[in-house]
Amino acid sequence: MAKLKNEVLDKKADLAGPGIGSYEELEKVLPTDYVPLLDPKETQRAITAVKRYIEDGLCRELNLMRVEVPLIVDAESGVNDYLDRDGSRGPVTFHIANDHDAHPIDGQVVQAATKWKRIALQQFGMKPGEGLVTDMRAVRKDYFLDHDHSAYVDQWDWEKVITADERNLDFLTRTVEGIWKVLKGAEDFALDAFPDLEKKRLPRLPEKLAFLHAEEILDRFPDLPRKARENAILKDHPAVFIYGIGWTLKDVYPHEMRAADYDDWVTQTHTQDGRVMHGLNGDILVWNPVTRRRHELSSMGVRVNAETLKKQLELTHQLHFLKYPYHQGIANGTLPLSIGGGIGQSRVLMLLLRKAHLGEVSVTVWPKVLKEMCAKRNIHVIE
Repeated sequence: MAKLKNEVLDKKADLAGPGIGSYEELEKVLPTDYVPLLDPKETQRAITAVKRYIEDGLCRELNLMRVEVPLIVDAESGVNDYLDRDGSRGPVTFHIANDHDAHPIDGQVVQAATKWKRIALQQFGMKPGEGLVTDMRAVRKDYFLDHDHSAYVDQWDWEKVITADERNLDFLTRTVEGIWKVLKGAEDFALDAFPDLEKKRLPRLPEKLAFLHAEEILDRFPDLPRKARENAILKDHPAVFIYGIGWTLKDVYPHEMRAADYDDWVTQTHTQDGRVMHGLNGDILVWNPVTRRRHELSSMGVRVNAETLKKQLELTHQLHFLKYPYHQGIANGTLPLSIGGGIGQSRVLMLLLRKAHLGEVSVTVWPKVLKEMCAKRNIHVIE
């Protein structure tokens, strides 16, 4: 009984939010034998080159065009990303007193551009098969700041118009394979352009991803919490796309909390051998040979339509969201059907440039305890 209780507590804690959870635990996780392969100046050159390669590759592979993206949105629009389904990780909100409060606006710093992008597809007149990619910047103030989670978030946020016939697992899989082709190509490019990255002969990314459902992974590791399941499966498959993030699994927990109003995690799907599964979304995860643990690169999915939006809002007791313009646009069909996602820029750069910490490739705030911990391990964050 005690063992079962501890397993339940572990799984609840695993859903509480991203990050390690405590600096005592992080101290055990950070590598003690780390040697950066590029100095800070060369790292900056590599960042510029690899970012350009990936952005151009995404545009080419997915038929996207680069567009501008907001840093601030109107709080009344319902466009900001909740990140989860209970609003526990809320955005930075502020009041703009404009015209002596005669015409005020309550603004929010975006947490992600997930919903805005779908509106932008309509705004820019995108047709099926066409899409957009953004150089998105966001603030997530409720994250625990560790080696791969920051309050400052940078992503290639992308979105593409699809048809009703493309709302299926096969189309999602082909799209993910296109993204992986770009990321794998970026690794080859980085290693060729900056040969010092090969000094330690760390393993390269595999040519292909493994595709598994969250339900399958739980069946294989029923006693492990989510992050431990991911670490375990990555030992067999060093790069994996996990389908069905958000659907409640047999242990009564979702693999990870996912908001109810963008990705479709409720639609019934099937494995290749015919077993019933759920969800038209998922995450790309890889094994990071520097940190020696799971490393998430991207979250993406086929977006909700009118039917699945209502169903997911019912399941999460959030039907009041239907009052917002964004949700009304999906419910009445004025917003296009789409697929989209976010690819973490600093996460990808951290992996490809063989770094141990996000702070080596991005500039943001870190607590003193973390900076001191990193300095002792030869990890020098940018300030």
